[in-house]
Amino acid sequence: MTEKRRPQYQISVRKIYLFLLTLLILAGCVQPDTGTASRAPLNYGQEIRSTAVPYLLNLTEWEMNNLLRPDLPGESSPVMPGLQSRITRALRENGIATFPPVRFRLENPPCLLVVSPRDRIAYFDRVMLRNGMTPADIEHVEQRVDALGFSSLVVELGGFGGAYPAIVSPDMSEKHVINAAVEEWAHQYLALRPLGLLYLLDSIGIRQNPTVIEMNETLAGIIADEIGTQVYETYCKIDAVNEGLPAGIDFAAEMRLTRKTADAYLAEGRIAEAEQYMQGRRDFFNQNGYDIRKLNQAYFAFHGIYGQDPGSVSPVYEDMKTLRRGYHSLAGFMADVSAMTGYENLQRALSGGLRQ
Repeated sequence: MTEKRRPQYQISVRKIYLFLLTLLILAGCVQPDTGTASRAPLNYGQEIRSTAVPYLLNLTEWEMNNLLRPDLPGESSPVMPGLQSRITRALRENGIATFPPVRFRLENPPCLLVVSPRDRIAYFDRVMLRNGMTPADIEHVEQRVDALGFSSLVVELGGFGGAYPAIVSPDMSEKHVINAAVEEWAHQYLALRPLGLLYLLDSIGIRQNPTVIEMNETLAGIIADEIGTQVYETYCKIDAVNEGLPAGIDFAAEMRLTRKTADAYLAEGRIAEAEQYMQGRRDFFNQNGYDIRKLNQAYFAFHGIYGQDPGSVSPVYEDMKTLRRGYHSLAGFMADVSAMTGYENLQRALSGGLRQ
């Protein structure tokens, strides 16, 4: 049942988020990785955006509509009524302050255009695009960006925490909806703390640090895994839902092998061979039941920021898992990691022993 009256403190939360979301809105003018890319034009940022003009997201208009639009009955989770309150309860049971309050809508999030150089895998540029793009629209944008000498991928996001309420895609299984809702809340929680604030600054090019992105995404993923599993196991009929992956291959091991092999080709300057290899591996995954539309440098650039993703080669996830085992509580782990400002803090913390 949807609340008909909202507590007054939610107005204050929205005012706080107006400031933070102003930073996110500016992220549409992201300053990409400044390394040298193959044949990257001097005004690559404008050229990349010009390829996507018909599909660019007007983030200011979109966010104001989202922020001011009232919730509709059942809008937060027709799949699982009461999910916001159940996530809130699970967080509080773990000693985690629910500020900002857990709020999300189930609707299609914006898409994200990810751009990588062809001669290496790097999160070179990203551009927010409107939701509802057709496969033909997506192919059109990618072809135009690729023609500039880049590797590109339009990603249909599962969730978007740069909005309040957060946006979560309804086109996922119940378990993935729960995890996505928790993960997007976690990003909003982190935005009020040093690590998350640095993520925002990185997004608008003020202070760039690739490991800050990886640490944010990895921490949010760990929170989502723990709280999401608790909510799912408490309220859902697990035996009635098949969450299994296609049988036959070890997807994580095969994807890690693919990433490492592609990196090796690119390090030797064998760009065409790397791209041919990734295309062949995409076909291999598809034949084994994994629907991957496009496997290229941009694919790995995007998936590489999630430390737990098999497409990542970052040590951040393993380091965070090791650190997490030294804490009795998730709340204590979140408090310490969210106060970090770089990977060096994580490395120092690993030698600190049990905390809370």
